Amino acid sequence: MAGLHDVAGWLVRRRSSLPGWATRIIDAPARNPDGLIGRLAYRILGGGGAPNTQPPDAVNRVYIAPTNYSGQGFLWARALERAQSDVGARNMAVDIPGGFAFPADTTVPIAVNNASAEWQRAEWESVRTFTHVLIEAERPIFGGLFARRVLAEVEALEAAGLSVAFLAHGTDIRSPRAHAALTPWSPYPEDPRTDMLQADADANIALLDMLRRPTFVSTPDLLLDVPWARWCPVVVDAERFAQDHPVLVGQTARVIHVSSSAVQKGSHHIAPALQPLVDEQAIRYDLVAGVSSAEMPAIIGDADIVLDQFRIGSYGVAACEAMAAGRIVVGHVLPEVREHILSDTGLELPIVEATPDTLRAVVSELLADPVRARAIAESGPAYVQAVHSGERSAAVLLDGWINRSGGSDRD
Repeated sequence: MAGLHDVAGWLVRRRSSLPGWATRIIDAPARNPDGLIGRLAYRILGGGGAPNTQPPDAVNRVYIAPTNYSGQGFLWARALERAQSDVGARNMAVDIPGGFAFPADTTVPIAVNNASAEWQRAEWESVRTFTHVLIEAERPIFGGLFARRVLAEVEALEAAGLSVAFLAHGTDIRSPRAHAALTPWSPYPEDPRTDMLQADADANIALLDMLRRPTFVSTPDLLLDVPWARWCPVVVDAERFAQDHPVLVGQTARVIHVSSSAVQKGSHHIAPALQPLVDEQAIRYDLVAGVSSAEMPAIIGDADIVLDQFRIGSYGVAACEAMAAGRIVVGHVLPEVREHILSDTGLELPIVEATPDTLRAVVSELLADPVRARAIAESGPAYVQAVHSGERSAAVLLDGWINRSGGSDRD
């Protein structure tokens, strides 16, 4: 059984680079759990039991579920508890093969979430005792209990007296069609999942637009897709990544790129762009993939320059971790995104701009001017502390939802 789970995980991690037909088969269990492939997958992977989420002892009891991408649900919950004494928060994460082991208050195997009526009913009874529910990525929380319909879950939660809000993460609402018009480096013209992602984004944006409940996005570029939302920044544990040694002190700079999706991040563009610098022994370049979260502080801390992503036009957890470590971060961030960050926070984003076309020149310039490069790197930890420590995220959720009882944005 463990071997089959590992195989499933390997396929899930690489689905963005597989043909469209293979992607549809891999995604079938999650997209249609009651279909033939879905039933077969859950029988193979097994069900079993799982814990249910226990409510905290607090006046405002916040439940965050079900995706926990990069451990963000757990970190937002902790940030809320630090920010306000009358708030207790818990997160539930549905565990899928190929996922990374991020902390969560409750972790539920996808087979249990989708197929165990006993777990679904017990989780519903527990969640009914909360006061607020934050739905991540427009995904259903209770498996088949409400026919896997998010709208039905929202109606049931609100009928039970709970306040509901949404937090979008990325591909759930990012329109491939609109994104392709923003940057020539958009991955969607070559992503085999594009048609599926477009349909999902259209449906999710329509749901959010119809409900207009308090809506948040985890990265600022998503405000282009949902302009009525508010940016709730991702959170990183800066202390885990803090380093006490400067960058660019040796003769050969170490450059790394952490890739969770080659197509989405533009990983395949990087090595050809940097090869002349490698040949000159000006840099040593390493592609990092498939490593655990626990390994990342040491890997990032050993780098001088961390290459983020070059296609989406924004930044996320990986870039924040590198900035927290005081490394030089290079990536492609759209001008609209940089402008929103400056307007919202009063701070310049300390990510050096580059595209695949300009990457070699940009890295060469950093190597030629180490004083300037170190100044950029040294501004990273302060930026992360101000924007991504959890304080700003908690304030957005409290001011935009919890402390105003989650009233409709139409009010």
